[in-house]
Amino acid sequence: MTEISVKLQDSERIDDLLSHDLKIIQSDEVFSFSMDAVLLARFASVPKRGRVLDLCTGNGVVPILLTTRTQASLEGIEIQPRLADMARRSIQLNALEESITIHEGDLRELVKETGHAVYDAITVNPPYMPLNGSDLKMNTHQAMARHEIGCTLEEVIQACNRLVRNGGKVSMVHRPQRLGEIISLMREYKLEPKRIRMVHPRAHLEANMVLIEALKDGKPEVRMLPPLIVYNEEGKYCEEIMDIYYGAQHAQRTTEGGF
Repeated sequence: MTEISVKLQDSERIDDLLSHDLKIIQSDEVFSFSMDAVLLARFASVPKRGRVLDLCTGNGVVPILLTTRTQASLEGIEIQPRLADMARRSIQLNALEESITIHEGDLRELVKETGHAVYDAITVNPPYMPLNGSDLKMNTHQAMARHEIGCTLEEVIQACNRLVRNGGKVSMVHRPQRLGEIISLMREYKLEPKRIRMVHPRAHLEANMVLIEALKDGKPEVRMLPPLIVYNEEGKYCEEIMDIYYGAQHAQRTTEGGF
């Protein structure tokens, strides 16, 4: 693979995504992706071709990872200019300009640019926490990534409703504490939950992530998938997590349902 160089800003670094020789530009000062994004990129059902959108894309990690699973046209939207710029440079770093397009803007307004019901699938790793006093203690980038400053959960789900086609799928990673609210809002906006998977740090601990996938205008019927355990009793990644991060098996699985 030909080495491609891009200009890095202060505090930025290039990290290895551990998959298909992909790399990503990161900054602890601005944004660093977590396991949430990696699990979402493996969990989401994506078509082999078509049009796929990632909301709240940050530095573009989800669409970059999705290039290993689909030949669809991938897009991301990010409201913060610096993060959108990081995403574009990460795409350039991986020579993926023909596969991924990054929109800089407000996801609540994207429908005015794209039109209604144009995407076959949508992924989203939204801010997890409602506004409270703690968001004022962070820098702007970190606060917007963690708290509902740029958009609320309802606004995210409403945008998904407007942008995904009938029969299209919306996949989200969030906190289990808000699962009831997520399901209620999805159904309000005609997104029927179809697959739910809890992620537990260890087998004996409560879940700290939930992966949920909904079908636009689908009939009520939800599957509760087996729990995903991150660490074993020895404090090491469980086999499935190792496979997701390092193995070649996941790249050979069907794109209709990552795991």
